[in-house]
Amino acid sequence: MGKKLLKNTEWSILVVSILLTVIGLIALFSATQSTEYDEFKKQLQWVLISIPFLILAASVDYNVIVRFSTLAFIVLMILLVGVLFTEPIQGARSWFKFGESFSFQPSEIGKVITILFLSFILNKMQLRGRNEINKIWKLIIFLFFAAMPVALIIIEPDNGTAIAYCVAIVFMLFVSGIDKKYILLALLAIVIAAPVVYNNLPPYALKRIEVYLNPGSDPRDGGYNILQSQLAIGAGEIFGMGLFKGNQTQLGFLHPKTTDFIFSVIGEEMGFVATGAITILYIVLVTKSIYIAKTAKDNIGSYIAIGLAGIFFFHMAENIGMTIGLLPITGVPLPFVSYGGSSLITNFISIGLLLNISSRRQKAIFVE
Repeated sequence: MGKKLLKNTEWSILVVSILLTVIGLIALFSATQSTEYDEFKKQLQWVLISIPFLILAASVDYNVIVRFSTLAFIVLMILLVGVLFTEPIQGARSWFKFGESFSFQPSEIGKVITILFLSFILNKMQLRGRNEINKIWKLIIFLFFAAMPVALIIIEPDNGTAIAYCVAIVFMLFVSGIDKKYILLALLAIVIAAPVVYNNLPPYALKRIEVYLNPGSDPRDGGYNILQSQLAIGAGEIFGMGLFKGNQTQLGFLHPKTTDFIFSVIGEEMGFVATGAITILYIVLVTKSIYIAKTAKDNIGSYIAIGLAGIFFFHMAENIGMTIGLLPITGVPLPFVSYGGSSLITNFISIGLLLNISSRRQKAIFVE
């Protein structure tokens, strides 16, 4: 990057991501003392591995990166089909395992690839004007490509990640100039379909909904995790019980405490001060991403940024919401904070792309 590009970069999102990563490492350090800090050490390695990906995503012009999105999307589809033939882990076929210590989740990096590819598609469709997306056949083509990874991820099954894709797609369509009639028709279809779907759900799905609405109805099974999570967060009060001192965390009542319920660990041991700070940091990250989308120098940059904003928004809202009982548990990690290599690399690539788009958002300073 030239000096003018560096000066125009939205560095605040990088600062936010670093702060969240540090908080996550502190929480993991405390939560993994019983396992000799195994996941903490691995997460440190993933942080170091993520740095080159961050730099690469921030340095290469995003318009150049998008040119390879079609090939990347094809590879992603192959991987998402291939992962369906692997051995299930915790009931889902979402990971390729390489030995005992390394695994790769294609649906994670697939978020970025899908956003890049759909941004490319949208941009091509709108060469004659933004209103082109409202031509029904073009909208159907866009939705067809958007549905491909979502359908494969649902088959795994990984409904939480599938919903994250859907939120990003909705964000992208919303800023693409889509006619409000399509939005109203979609909302009407959801309202009509909801009771039909509910009445035809299998018994286990109905039980999950019942437990979500009333965790106390099944405290030893379906409602166990959410009840323990709420107990942990409540016990932390304002300043927390202290690192290594959380009862639910250290005695193993929270599970999995390093991924899905890392926010509960922070709430119990660091208190409302830490959880409130994390929430503010995520709000800054999402609003800055939306601002980058609004000020991007071209449509394709805007679509990428708003898609990434949708991913960060959903993960923040869903993970925090499920740990306090406002939303159902879906196994969605907390960006930069939860343990996970595929997730961490994907998040830092996303930050790199946002830095990339922000640095080039004014044509007057695009050339050195």
